[in-house]
Amino acid sequence: MGTRTAAVVGGGIGGLAVAVGLRSAGWEVTVRERAAGLPEVGTGLGIWPAALRALDALGLGERVRRRGSRQADGVIRRPDGSRIATIDVARLERRYGEPVHLVTRPVLLAELAAALPDGVVRFGAPVPDLAALGGYDLVVGADGIRSTVRAGLYGDRYPLRYAGTVAWRGSAAVEVATGGETWGRGRKFGVTPQGPGRTNWYAAVALPEGAQPPPDDLAELRQLFGGWHQPIPRLLDALAADEVLRHEVHDLTPLPSYVTDRVALLGDAAHAMTPDLGQGACQALIDAVALTDCVRSTDDLPAALRAYDRLRRRPTQRIAATARRAGWLSQVRHALPARDAAVRLALALGPPA
Repeated sequence: MGTRTAAVVGGGIGGLAVAVGLRSAGWEVTVRERAAGLPEVGTGLGIWPAALRALDALGLGERVRRRGSRQADGVIRRPDGSRIATIDVARLERRYGEPVHLVTRPVLLAELAAALPDGVVRFGAPVPDLAALGGYDLVVGADGIRSTVRAGLYGDRYPLRYAGTVAWRGSAAVEVATGGETWGRGRKFGVTPQGPGRTNWYAAVALPEGAQPPPDDLAELRQLFGGWHQPIPRLLDALAADEVLRHEVHDLTPLPSYVTDRVALLGDAAHAMTPDLGQGACQALIDAVALTDCVRSTDDLPAALRAYDRLRRRPTQRIAATARRAGWLSQVRHALPARDAAVRLALALGPPA
């Protein structure tokens, strides 16, 4: 058998990771990415132990650990600063052998891209439809929540679902000692240290789908959260209007399969989930390694893809469902003591690793 060929649609975390994996398995790979190049700015990501093991399998784990930082314990608080629960990262390390590592999205993408030869990733090369990729043995849809590849397989039969919240996010030139979230009535605000002198932040508010955007997002955030405990007001005071991103939060109706005989979906294209567990990037990395392992194990590509689907669909859909439930919990406006008790119980049971 000659060298097998794969087209990867999407040059994000999952797409670059699967390209690295497939090349290590002897495939000739082309990545098509609509953006003009790798991003230079971006928020931080928590890379959980299972995702770090996936990076180890790609030969990149130690580089990412060195360029990131260990996540410290965090706290979930009420708007007055009183404590609801502690996020015990040391407990996670005892259970799974290492902590969560924080790394920015641009750093992770740069490490993945550096593991590929020049010319593998074609920037500024969108794929208009699945039919344009008929000459490849394998097509991998890693093209995000609004996947062209998924649409080519399923049309609009499994639509995106509004998760009930509008989110704002960004980073600010403010340093915080520890990360965590603050939960109010139907709204929350989160911070994560990004590095010396910089902090990632996000906010979410329960709103009806299609709610009219405010004329000034930053003014809206200051009105909603400016009276909460520090460092939230200090962080909001440090922001400029062009540093705030706003979007409605969606996830994906669960798919009946991630594969056909020659097409596989991974990452958000397969199982877009709400950000409430911080698992999107992690699951994309695990998908990429699982797909690589399956196609490496046999020359029967349809069988390999079916094995990948069996391995990854149910676990990722369970995590997506859990993330959606966590999002609903943060939208609660009444019975806050019961909500707080549920949060403490969920943290005591332990997060997904």
